[in-house]
Amino acid sequence: MGRIIAVANQKGGVGKTTTAVNLACGLAQQGQRVLLVDLDPQGNATMGAGVEKRTALPTAYQVLLGEADIYASRLRSEQGGFDVVPANRELAGGEVEMVDLDKREFRLKAELVRVAQEYDFILIDCAPTLNLLTVNALAAAHAVLIPMQCEYYALEGLTDLVATIKKVKQKLNPGIEIEGLLRVMYDPRSTLAQQVAAELKSHFGDKVFNTVIPRNIRLAEAPSHGLPGVVYDRASRGAQAYLDLTRELLDRYGIAVGAA
Repeated sequence: MGRIIAVANQKGGVGKTTTAVNLACGLAQQGQRVLLVDLDPQGNATMGAGVEKRTALPTAYQVLLGEADIYASRLRSEQGGFDVVPANRELAGGEVEMVDLDKREFRLKAELVRVAQEYDFILIDCAPTLNLLTVNALAAAHAVLIPMQCEYYALEGLTDLVATIKKVKQKLNPGIEIEGLLRVMYDPRSTLAQQVAAELKSHFGDKVFNTVIPRNIRLAEAPSHGLPGVVYDRASRGAQAYLDLTRELLDRYGIAVGAA
């Protein structure tokens, strides 16, 4: 059964989508079977994977409401080499419509269980909020990957997210754990960044990935071309960092890493 990892942080602009798309592509380049689920109404992961969100149907919205099954919603990211369950702005209304549905917190899990045997990794790109959509992702996931900037306010947000994960573990998903904390948009010249990074290490130990993602313009440019950064400019510092993250993640599971 595929390892289901939610990429989550309720703070916006911290590289969740960039991480989800590039990790999905990096894993695919290592021969892993990957499904990327876009659970953000902005649909940025869909676009970053090279899928046109305005015409993609059915989407995660229809899947969560039971109007379509996950088999019908999957599309192929030809450039990325992985499958995508797309999302668009329709999903913004999904949370309200799900409130009265049976087992509303487990709608996504019920669908992912159906296809889990077909994948080695299932990545869920969460919206920058702790709403019912994110709760669905956490209820379905084996683990949570948390991208975060090394800033003071990021530590406060991390405290809230960890508290939410603990509540989910107690009430909805006893098997969930923190996959790791990923330092993104990192500037080693910043004293504050160094201090926050050190504090993360002291509190979370080996849960903090050794890989650090630097600020990199090529990663920011890639989505406008409908490409993951590791395809758009593989030689860039940002792309190389995500390839290093891929290798580090696979190494954690004892999966052999190739030269890709």
